[in-house]
This record gives sequence, structure tokens and C-alpha cells, in this order.
Amino acid sequence: MNKLVGIIKSIYNIKELRDRILFTLGLLLVYRLGAQVVLPGVDSLALSDLSSRSDGGGLLGILNAFTGGAFANASIFALGIMPYISASIVVQLMGVALPYLQKLQKEGESGRKKITQITRWLTIFICTVQAPAYLYGLSALGVPDSAFIFGRTPMFIFTSIIILVTGCIFAMWLGEKITDRGIGNGISLLITVGIVATLPLSFTQNLISRISESNGGLIMVVIELAVWLVIILLSILLVMAVRQIPVQYARRNSVPGSQSSGMAKRQYIPLKLNASGVMPIIFAQALMFAPATIGSVFGTSSIGQWLQASFSDIFGLWYNILFGLLVVIFTFFYTAITVPTNKMSDDLKRSGGFVPGIRPGNETSEFLDSIMSLITFPGSLYLAVIAVFPAIVVQLIGMQQGWALFFGGTSLLMDFNMPVIASPRFLEQMKSKALNPNNYIGLEETSGILKLMQGSLSANWDLDWSKINVPVLIMTGHHDKVFRVPSDIDDIIKTMKNTKRIELEDCGHLIPIEKPQEFAGYINKFVKNLT
Repeated sequence: MNKLVGIIKSIYNIKELRDRILFTLGLLLVYRLGAQVVLPGVDSLALSDLSSRSDGGGLLGILNAFTGGAFANASIFALGIMPYISASIVVQLMGVALPYLQKLQKEGESGRKKITQITRWLTIFICTVQAPAYLYGLSALGVPDSAFIFGRTPMFIFTSIIILVTGCIFAMWLGEKITDRGIGNGISLLITVGIVATLPLSFTQNLISRISESNGGLIMVVIELAVWLVIILLSILLVMAVRQIPVQYARRNSVPGSQSSGMAKRQYIPLKLNASGVMPIIFAQALMFAPATIGSVFGTSSIGQWLQASFSDIFGLWYNILFGLLVVIFTFFYTAITVPTNKMSDDLKRSGGFVPGIRPGNETSEFLDSIMSLITFPGSLYLAVIAVFPAIVVQLIGMQQGWALFFGGTSLLMDFNMPVIASPRFLEQMKSKALNPNNYIGLEETSGILKLMQGSLSANWDLDWSKINVPVLIMTGHHDKVFRVPSDIDDIIKTMKNTKRIELEDCGHLIPIEKPQEFAGYINKFVKNLT
């Protein structure tokens, strides 16, 4: 407890970190308040039936969980942030097939801005389709006509569409501002907060059911909490599990009198057990609406009735069999897109690295691809089991459906989206490990990595950037997790003169290692321009 208090005090004493946390909490509060604002012309009291149906789980429960209750409230944020997520997925997938998007992905910061703009416009288009579908679908969901105070006139529909689209765009803006000036990924945080918002009510309903209906009592509640913690731990293991592929680099030493060649210290390529993240669950969940819809097209026929009966219940057998199968398929599909083994092999070959016993080039690519396939299969089964686990606990122990949703893919989403705050204690641990000179014994005195670590230990990071008047080149990786790019870099650039910034789309923090040729090319071009 004392350690926790100490960490909180340390965080509070760091002004920048304190401001970022308060800024994030403030915007999240705005988002939650907006979820309670009902559309003009809609009677909130008449939506009680829709709210009760959503709280009971099912497809409505999923939609309502992702929007933090805004869907059932018919609020201005009823569409939530999901149209933006859908647009991002479409753009990402189209990036594999469309040469134009592939070109933009290689253009760095300018290309990323164009892709972001395309995603925003696609979000608006999706919203304009979903908004009228939502308004007209309220009646089918059990909302009486009396809920519309002035009737569903053309003016009401038009203004409501504008409000719903604006609400989604505003939520997207909140997410981007949190990313730039707050803590963590803003869009992910909005989803997480929406999910967490329904957790207390779902748990309370399950608790009352267990106690009042003599359905296991408190002992079952304790067992459920224990199972929930186990699921969270397993989800964390799924996120962190990696297969390390050993890699060696040719060592060249230019120091007179030393060895001219040899082998450097062995390094590793970390291949994640679940490289696709939660995207397979999102993809599969989006397609699970289709069977029931197809069943409604067939009407009263035996096939139509079976499809509607089997796939309208998200805790049913056939629903979860198909759901789990789709999760496995999409895991392989998304992993193949996000983990380009050919590119990894080429980058490894250009940097002078190789996998022991495997020839550089095509053989390395095939080797990495086979390893990736082998670890993706158990990872996909792992992910599928977690995704369908709510149905398992509902059928086995009679858990409330709303509470059961937190035992599956929802928990995984929460694990992925929760931000990590680096406390001073964590930074000290990093200093004793990653920045420990003993970890780099065996490297040449001229090694760039060794000099970097030595410089990091002795460097004064409290610089007055405004006093730097010489030309400066700043290169950043789009996926850098060490620095809060782009906000940190933007703040530095504002205080300096004569700066040029380049952002590499497919890079993290270690640009010289990840993109050695591009890194050297940009530096050469920068120096030539100076001379």
C-alpha cells in the first residue's frame, strides 16, 4: 500500500505527467457525459425497454457495451467510436490491395496524414449510412412510436442524422486529442471506458441474482471473480507471449590490431504468439450479424427460422462454433497482413544479419513464415477459446449474460487498450537493466549501441532546446513506444529553429536497426544539403 501511495505521489510531482493524466480524465469525462445526452425529440423514459434488453446481453448487449450505454440511451454518441474503427480497418486492409495506399504508407509523415484524412472521410460516410439505419431500427428494437415526441418527421430524421454524425466525429476528435496531449491511445481509451462503464451494473445484477434467487449465493460470486482474474491473466499472457528467433550479425572491427571479423552477440527476432491482437474478434463479431440477417430474408421457411433461432442467441451452440471458427480464420488472415516475413528477411539481409543454419533471402523468409504459421495456430485457438468463453460460463454455471460478456473478448479488449504509465520506479528499473553497461560486455569500443548506452547514462536530459541554433534533423518512428510521438517531438520542435522532421511509417524506436538504409540515406541527404 505504501509503495502504491509513493508511486501516486511521484506521478503527481511530475508536472507534465500530472497534466497529461488530468487532460485525459477531463476528455473522458466529456465523452461519458455526452453518452447521457439523449437526441432532441426522443423521450428518454420510453427507452427503458431497449435498455433492459441491452443489459441482458445478446447482440444489443455487445453494441451497447462498446458505446458505454449510449446505444440504448439514444444519445448523441449512440454510434460510438466504432465507425472510425471500421473505417480504419477498411483502409488498413485496402492498403494491401491498392497501390495508391501502399505508396502513401511509404511516404512517411505526409503519407500518414493523407491516410488519416482518408480514414476520417470514410468515417463520415459510414456514419451517414449507420445513422438513418439506427433511427429507423429503433422501432424494430422495441422502442414505441410514443418515444418520438414530435414524430419521425423528415426534419427530425435529418437533424438527428446530423447530430449522430457530428457526435461520432466529435468522439473521434476527443480520441485524437487524448493521443496527442494525454496518456495512451485515445481511441482505444474511449472504447475501454465505454466497456468499463457497463461493468458495475452488470456485476450488481449478477450479484443480486445469485443472492436473491438462491442461485449459488456469495460463494459462486467469489468463484466467478476468481475465474475472471484467471481470464485476465491468460489474456495478458496471450498478449505478451513471443517466440524468439535467434539472429546473428557479422562483426566488423576497424580498430587497428584487433580482429577483423567475427560474430557479434546473438540477438533475437520476437514473433508474437498473437500478432493480430484483438482484430480477429472484431472482424468475426462484425460478420456474426450476417446469418440472422440472411435468415430474415428467407422469412418463415425452415432454413430462415433455423438461422434466426441459432444465430440470434450469442450464447447458443451454433453461434459460438461459427464465431470461434471465424476468429481462427481471421487470426491467420490478419497475421499474414501485419507480419510481412518477406520484408523482415530482406531487412535482415541488408543489415548483415542471418538466422543460424538458415541461408539469407528466400530460405529465411520461408523459415520465418513456417515458424509464424506454427505459433499462430495455437495462438488462434487460444484467442477463439477466450472469445467464446462467455457462452461457456453461461451454460455451465448459469451466469448473468451481461456479466458473462466480461469473461471473453471484452476482457481482452480492456487488456489491450489500458495505457501503461511509466512511473519513476519503472524508469529506475529500466536504467538498471536496459542501460546497464554489463549487458553490453563483448561489444567493440567503437560499437554505436555501446556508445549510445554510455551516453544515455551520462547525458543531461534537461536541455534548453531554444538555445540550439544549428540545423537539426529529427527522425521518428510512427510506432515508437518509448517517446510519445508526435506530441513530444512537436513540443521540442516549437522551441528550436531550423529543424527538419522525418517520420518513418513502419518503424518503432530503433530506426538505425530497423531501417538502416533509409536512416543512412536521410542523414547523407541532410549533410549534403548543409554543404
